[in-house]
Amino acid sequence: MNASEEALVHHPILFYNLRRFSFIACISYLRMNNNELVTKPHYPILDGLRGVAAIIVVTFHLCEPLATGNLDKLVNHGYLAVDFFFLLSGFVMGYAYDDRWNKMTTGSFFKRRIERLQPMVVLGMTMGAIGFYFTDSTLWPLIHTIPVWKMLLVMLIGYTILPVPLSLDIRGWEEMHPLNSVGWSLFFEYVANILYAVWIRKFSKTALSILVIIASIVLAHWQSPTAM
Repeated sequence: MNASEEALVHHPILFYNLRRFSFIACISYLRMNNNELVTKPHYPILDGLRGVAAIIVVTFHLCEPLATGNLDKLVNHGYLAVDFFFLLSGFVMGYAYDDRWNKMTTGSFFKRRIERLQPMVVLGMTMGAIGFYFTDSTLWPLIHTIPVWKMLLVMLIGYTILPVPLSLDIRGWEEMHPLNSVGWSLFFEYVANILYAVWIRKFSKTALSILVIIASIVLAHWQSPTAM
């Protein structure tokens, strides 16, 4: 690949990852200010860990397109910080709500979570729509062929955080959310919230332990080379 081709590819990728940076930063700020109850002790260490994880994820995404392989990637396993975000989110959610169900309905819980998660969904999809045509490159060859109405339709569907069908794959990567590829994390955050509210919060410690063990076995098998 010559210098002009590298510029064509890396410029839109970096532009796209800068959108990712602002999206991740907004998520980190929102969670930092909304997830802790004012009536419970605040743990500054969690804010620090959240900030470190956010920097790792951003660094990983910014450096990924500039690397020639895993060996020269600045933060090779930076994506694992997303797993940490999920773990931290689960802890904070349990800490904030486990002892409040005698005063709170499932509906009021969902209302609280929508108020805290949905702004990031809308912001991420909107930013993705604004920068969509600026990321046209050989890496995403379909972008320049997509009419504006189709892009706006994907944006509106994205506001619901529901995965778009393959017929609306406007970047050619078969993504869950083409306008904001990291939107999948908020989709599964919603799934986790729903499962927690209607099912998992009622588990005993024994049942939770069994669930963790089963989930660990399934994850280990899914990540094994023989399963890929």
